[in-house]
Amino acid sequence: MADYIGSWRENRNDERREPPHRTEEPLVEYFIYCRDKPGAGGILEELAEAHWSFMDGYADAMIARGPTLTPDRTRHTGSMHIIDLADDDAAHAFAFEEPYFKAGVYAQVLIRRWVNELGRTMWDFRSETPDHPRFLFIGLVRAGASSLANSLLEEHRRYLVDGRYEERIIQRGPLLSDHGTGWVGSIVLVELPSRAAVEAMVSGDPYASAGLYSSVEIHDWEFGGRPQRM
Repeated sequence: MADYIGSWRENRNDERREPPHRTEEPLVEYFIYCRDKPGAGGILEELAEAHWSFMDGYADAMIARGPTLTPDRTRHTGSMHIIDLADDDAAHAFAFEEPYFKAGVYAQVLIRRWVNELGRTMWDFRSETPDHPRFLFIGLVRAGASSLANSLLEEHRRYLVDGRYEERIIQRGPLLSDHGTGWVGSIVLVELPSRAAVEAMVSGDPYASAGLYSSVEIHDWEFGGRPQRM
């Protein structure tokens, strides 16, 4: 079984934790991605209200949220949340006490500390191309890549601006090691015309060109939240 924080955790569905207690302590930003098991659609529908009720308790802490989807955008493949929480225990409780996880919907869960480089939530993003789809990029770095990444940081930022990607980015920031002391990956939520456009953005990035990433995932994604009643 993988570690709780810092790598993919297999859903063994054999542990229970207490829900988090709200405190006045400074909050930590977390990225949490849950990957669906095949054929989980029926359980998702059955437990939808329980899921939304659980998430309602964290509404004020959300930075970004939403499902990942199949390339034709017809089926759910996972669930992503970026959220302010008190500590690692609170992040575990958020991920592992959630009704979908407890019902065995998810095959894997990735939890990482994260930094909100844009200092905003996804709801602050103003789209100039609302017909364009949205995507989630997850890049995990190879061991020992931090020093090279630091040397490429300004070039990386310039690339996003010069390529006019920055204005299309909904949210971005680095994934951090367990104690928040080292860079272990990157997250980008972006609105672009197609998956091919996202692939071009990623492949042209100095981080990717330098071979910093050990794995790269691009997911079709959309804004999430409780459906509005008509």
